[in-house]
Amino acid sequence: MLPRAFYDRDPVEVARELLGKHLVLRVDGMERVGRIVETEAYLGPHDLAAHSARGRTARTEVMFGPPGHAYVYLIYGMHNCMNVVTQAEGLASAVLLRALEPVRNLDPHTRGPGLLCKAMGIDRSLTGHDLLNADFHITKPEAAERIVIVRRPRIGVDYAGHWAKRLLRFYIRGNTWISRP
Repeated sequence: MLPRAFYDRDPVEVARELLGKHLVLRVDGMERVGRIVETEAYLGPHDLAAHSARGRTARTEVMFGPPGHAYVYLIYGMHNCMNVVTQAEGLASAVLLRALEPVRNLDPHTRGPGLLCKAMGIDRSLTGHDLLNADFHITKPEAAERIVIVRRPRIGVDYAGHWAKRLLRFYIRGNTWISRP
């Protein structure tokens, strides 16, 4: 699994370097594994698209905590989405996992943050979970591939003014599992 120092960095760096890594969740002794192929960086309270821009609340508390923890929240009253908390405690930045390429024991509907969570079995009970845990973590694959990274604006944050146009979404060029080009 990745060390805490991996997450304790700028969210843009973490978002880029999560591409190609494996998200692992053990459920009832079975490991579900997906290769991370698309991410979005959220830069903290000054980023109007970040949940932390609305301040410290019960919902966002984990974002203000230490790096390397899962922030899972509900959107549209029906879809869970997972972020990885980055940077030092108090900075409230995170990286949204947008899409996975199925690797092992994973439903193939993983294009988009809500579908990714549904396929993996990730729900809000995992918010605050330390990703340095054997049952739920991110790790390097056995054999790393060389990838080309594409930068695009984030999806679904039009309300955030100029922050909506920032190139803070990253994906692996040519990967068929991304949510959209």
